[in-house]
Amino acid sequence: SQPQLGELTASHITPDSIQLEWSIPKGTFDSFTVQYKDAQGQPQVLPVDGGSCTVTVPGLSPSRRYKFNLYGVWGRKRLGPISTDAVTVILLCTAAPDPAQEELPSQPQLGELTASHISPDSVQLEWSIPEGTFDSFTVQYKDAQGQLQVLPVDGGSRTVTVPGLSPSRRYKFNLYGVWGQKRFGPISTDAITEDSFTLASTPCIAAPAPVMEEWPSQPRLGELIASHISPDSIQLEWSIPEGTFDSFTVQYKDAQGQSQVLPMDGGSRKVTVP
Repeated sequence: SQPQLGELTASHITPDSIQLEWSIPKGTFDSFTVQYKDAQGQPQVLPVDGGSCTVTVPGLSPSRRYKFNLYGVWGRKRLGPISTDAVTVILLCTAAPDPAQEELPSQPQLGELTASHISPDSVQLEWSIPEGTFDSFTVQYKDAQGQLQVLPVDGGSRTVTVPGLSPSRRYKFNLYGVWGQKRFGPISTDAITEDSFTLASTPCIAAPAPVMEEWPSQPRLGELIASHISPDSIQLEWSIPEGTFDSFTVQYKDAQGQSQVLPMDGGSRKVTVP
């Protein structure tokens, strides 16, 4: 039977993020999409997998009212929306003293941010948390066009790969930690992406034959098919006939002709493009 959307509520509101929660009184959805307009009035779409009932919307502006619409995707149908309004916290707002403050968990701390696994179009970031735990993180950087980009990361992660970068370009990455109503940081690091011709111009040196036999075989991509097509989403599935990949990226151009990049872990074999 057709699933139903319940209520959408906003909580954990900070100057630049809002956590949304929703109920599903009946059935299950394949995926969800959250739609809202940013401070510049541009529509934004945040995809969420069908098993989730909560998501943190990052990159918001302080002291601003936002309207969030949540849609549920079920097969070829899009149901909804259910909506809620929320106003982000004023940046200079401080919480009133809490008599039970001594009993609260200790404030977490951000350690160091480092960049590794640098390629012509991606950089892997790693960070340490010497004390406590964060609810979530956000990575902020400017793309090749100077536009601010925000990458949300869950609180249990200590690494993330930033895709869709340009070759031979210096990037500055800022990492913020979100804990309750507070945002900590940033901690920062710079990285320069590799030249896209580096691999082609590097002489190939063959390893000794006995060692090569022990190397894992190079993985191969199989077929890519599209299914579960709706007016605003498509599910992609692909096969890997041999070997394993570290990760995947789906690239496409949106209705405005802008290039979009969707990163996935190497264990995935399907994704819904909202």
